[in-house]
Amino acid sequence: MDLISRLERAERLDTIVSAGQRAARLIRPGRFRDGLHGVWLGHPLHPVLVQAAAGAWLSASILDVISPDETAARRLVATGLAASAPTALAGAVDWSDQHEQQMRVGVVHALANSVAVGCYGASLLARSPRVSRALRLSGLAALGAGGILGGHLSFRLAGGVNHAEAVPHLVPPGWQHLMVAAELPEDTPVRRMLGEVPVVVIRTSGGLHGGGLHVLADRCSHMSGPLSEGDLADDCLSCPWHGSIFRLRDGSVARGPATAPQPVFETREVAGAIQVRLPGAG
Repeated sequence: MDLISRLERAERLDTIVSAGQRAARLIRPGRFRDGLHGVWLGHPLHPVLVQAAAGAWLSASILDVISPDETAARRLVATGLAASAPTALAGAVDWSDQHEQQMRVGVVHALANSVAVGCYGASLLARSPRVSRALRLSGLAALGAGGILGGHLSFRLAGGVNHAEAVPHLVPPGWQHLMVAAELPEDTPVRRMLGEVPVVVIRTSGGLHGGGLHVLADRCSHMSGPLSEGDLADDCLSCPWHGSIFRLRDGSVARGPATAPQPVFETREVAGAIQVRLPGAG
């Protein structure tokens, strides 16, 4: 674990990170990039695709041990290689919108997986079944190393998780006083604290759905960016860090890299004060 933690601080990897980030961002924001992020799925697509490649390759190694059927093993390897291309593409677009510590670990994660792909590809070219099996075993070892790093990225460094998930557990149930209504300007995001939870408050004067009062969790579900510092346009609010866009009316994702929606509070005005309530809080 200490070795992996040192990767987070390895500034010598930043040159590779910069080059890789530029390449990954050649896929411009839009439906295709959002599809690779997993916006349509509600969580990152990359971990789902990983199962196809890793499952096929692991199955090939199991066959090597229990029933050395070279033809079947090669077919499984080819299946895994076919699945690895979209898996790597989805992982790359997610990685390119992460923090520097995550990206440093991600570079080595990608390198380990590239070694695995190379070993499995070479195993298809090898004429000797013995050499082919050795290459598959080497590929599995590299895949395992990549998996450890991927787990570190997901669970230790919180890459790809919903950073707004804790909000309903931190907000008390029922209606809560938030602020004096007269203090809220129109069409300007304002940050306020609801206990220990920051929220962004917006009173719109018009737009696609008419004017209204909107309160969302302020920390972006993607990487906790401050939505109150983002731009307001077309009844949507953007994150200033990585460009995720959320609809004000329901917090749903209009544009990634975020895949999880923002918690949205119910609002009302009572005696000149704005009160909010989060369904399911507590």
